[in-house]
Amino acid sequence: MTAPPNVLVLMSDQHNARVMGCAGHPQIHTPVLDRLAADGVRCTHAFTQSPICTPSRVCYFSGQYILNHGYAGLEGQPPHQLPTLFSYFRAHGYLTGIAGKIHTPAGWLSPGCDVLRDGYGHEYQPAQNFTDISNDDPSCWPELPPDDYAAYLESRGLLHLRDDDFLPEWRAIHGRCAAQGLDARPSQLGEHDTIEAWAAAETIAMVEQAHRAGRPFCCCMSAPRPHEVYTPAQRFWDLYDENTLELPPSADDSLDDRHPTMRAQKAAQLGDPAPWALFEPRDYARARKRVLRGYYGCISQVDDAVGRVLARLEELGLRENTIVVYCSDHGEFAGEHGLLEKAPGIGSRAVTRIPMIWSWPGHLPQGALCEGLTETVDLLPTLAALAGLPAPNWSDGCDLTALLHGEVEAVREIAVTEAPLAHAVHTSRYTLVHYPATMNDGAEFGELFDYQDDPWERTNRYFDPAYHTVVEELRRQLLDWSFSRRRCRTVLPVLIPQPYADDGTVRRNTIDALTADPANLWKRNYL
Repeated sequence: MTAPPNVLVLMSDQHNARVMGCAGHPQIHTPVLDRLAADGVRCTHAFTQSPICTPSRVCYFSGQYILNHGYAGLEGQPPHQLPTLFSYFRAHGYLTGIAGKIHTPAGWLSPGCDVLRDGYGHEYQPAQNFTDISNDDPSCWPELPPDDYAAYLESRGLLHLRDDDFLPEWRAIHGRCAAQGLDARPSQLGEHDTIEAWAAAETIAMVEQAHRAGRPFCCCMSAPRPHEVYTPAQRFWDLYDENTLELPPSADDSLDDRHPTMRAQKAAQLGDPAPWALFEPRDYARARKRVLRGYYGCISQVDDAVGRVLARLEELGLRENTIVVYCSDHGEFAGEHGLLEKAPGIGSRAVTRIPMIWSWPGHLPQGALCEGLTETVDLLPTLAALAGLPAPNWSDGCDLTALLHGEVEAVREIAVTEAPLAHAVHTSRYTLVHYPATMNDGAEFGELFDYQDDPWERTNRYFDPAYHTVVEELRRQLLDWSFSRRRCRTVLPVLIPQPYADDGTVRRNTIDALTADPANLWKRNYL
């Protein structure tokens, strides 16, 4: 009998899909990811369900749209009724685990994991109720909860050098209630003690544990970078010279035709000195290149961590039977439109488009490009299909197997990114961003970008008469999507009391019945 394939998800945080060597970026150093793409399939039109960390990760690990699981922000009670990637594979005999940045609702992933190593401690206790904390009194703000990476650093006498969760120089000036800090510098930690190297080591330990036990594994290494704080180890910082880094073509665009939230974000980052700059030079033009240097260095640091795990797989003889996926929860502006980090991300493919690479030697094509639309919710159903497991029928995603093999050109007409109010609907050529009028003082406003003619989204075509038909068609598709993808919980007849079976699958419910035999449902309700 053929051994079940292993599953390894390598996730980063805030990786702009353009910034990989295999994607054609002229200056970034990503040799490991480039080799992974050469050995597998790179999806060129992969989109995140959310431009925010937590809701995106809930989509990844549950396979459901925000429309259905309800998480649109960073806090909330864990959806214990919703199965996860880990609980599903564990129910089928896999050793499961995750290491690094978890950042999902506290306590949700733990029941499905044999091993969980949290670099920030969010899994171990609920997030603080920030509405009860005074912004005027930073001293009352709690520190982050204890975490596994902090314990590691403390055991080595290095905790005082930690600089991945916030920039110490920024907090020293602004207090604990301040943000993480946007400026960049090399870390004082060695490359083997960074949180990415630690997450890689913990992931390797899980793989080795499964190997010793003779069990298949489903593991995730979740790297916190290149999300700020931009403090890569010195070796990765030294790969780049900020004086020679090239800015994106849109770096100095005015944004006059963009939504006010984006213009306001840019205005808040501009200045001489820049309000976020801590180190010299502090003028915006040069400081943003320093940040870009830090961002690129963090990407190379993640690339190195990915390489550590893949190298150990090779040494153990497990690579040939391991499905590997590289992805990110969302992107980052990385200087596009003159913006740093990701907010407000709904209006730009710099944030909504993500890197996604699938590799399984001998089972998936090598060096292939997949141009069909893919989404984060596709991770779970595709992994299940490749592993030969039953389809997780609570998932909203698509099985990408035929698409990855090039047997079909598309599995969906549109991809959708959800924010609490605004939504973005994507095709391979266009992105329409729909803003409610309440977000623009009651006036109609939207954004439409034609990536065939404008790959850096420098011109908003929403009010261009030549694109009126495109706007209306995409708006119609978004409306249809919002109804057809919704999972109703209270359709007559009443749902069965326990919809989830012991193995994590969803028992047949009234939505299934409505699809299978609407005439019978009509009789039960009205005759």
